[in-house]
Amino acid sequence: MIHFYKRSVKGPSYHRDEVRMQTPGGQTLNDRILAARHSLAGQGLAKAVCKATTEEIIGPKKKHLDYLLQCTNEPNVSIPTLANLLIERTLNPNWVVVYKSLITIHHLMCYGNERFTQYLASSNSNFQLANFLDKTGVQGGGSTGPIRGYDMSPFIRRYAKYLSEKSGAYRGTAMDFCKVKRGKDGGALRTMGGDKLLKTMPILQNQVDALLEFDCTATDLNNGVINACLMLLFTNLI
Repeated sequence: MIHFYKRSVKGPSYHRDEVRMQTPGGQTLNDRILAARHSLAGQGLAKAVCKATTEEIIGPKKKHLDYLLQCTNEPNVSIPTLANLLIERTLNPNWVVVYKSLITIHHLMCYGNERFTQYLASSNSNFQLANFLDKTGVQGGGSTGPIRGYDMSPFIRRYAKYLSEKSGAYRGTAMDFCKVKRGKDGGALRTMGGDKLLKTMPILQNQVDALLEFDCTATDLNNGVINACLMLLFTNLI
């Protein structure tokens, strides 16, 4: 595992709240310091991951997602390095960073090169977020008022469980159920042999169950991060 992010910003002049202070561009000072450090070190991929998973309470920006998508198609980009950088970001204590990291991973699984999903499946990646709880208090402001990390934490735990099931399903069946051919004419499940279908259906059921367990209400959709997550889940469901 690559440990880019664990080297936290240190120094007596930076109190935790001051580091998280929003700059005019919306990113926190901590985001900008981290991005600058990666730039100085010539770590372009790490910088892109950092930019996609800032503490700003919006979904990952399209330009950063597009860049990472392109990276999955480049032969000279290490897929394990990219995946591990994103997984490393899920260890952050801030719910926004963790959530946006999961969204970015999900986006790359849906729209990136299949090598990315293959790596997650083959490495038996399992997001260790079953006990995740953001205790940092109130942050920013959503459509219904300030957002508490405590309130967003259950959705992160459920989302991580779904992505683990999605990765495990690929490992068990060598297919992405959200991408296989569907319909009466040549649908993957319709043309599958009986024995293989019996093995496949429980795996598919577990993935669908994990998706439905996300279970949010209209009131919960009060910020751009959870909205971006829901759009990807909805796309997978249909």
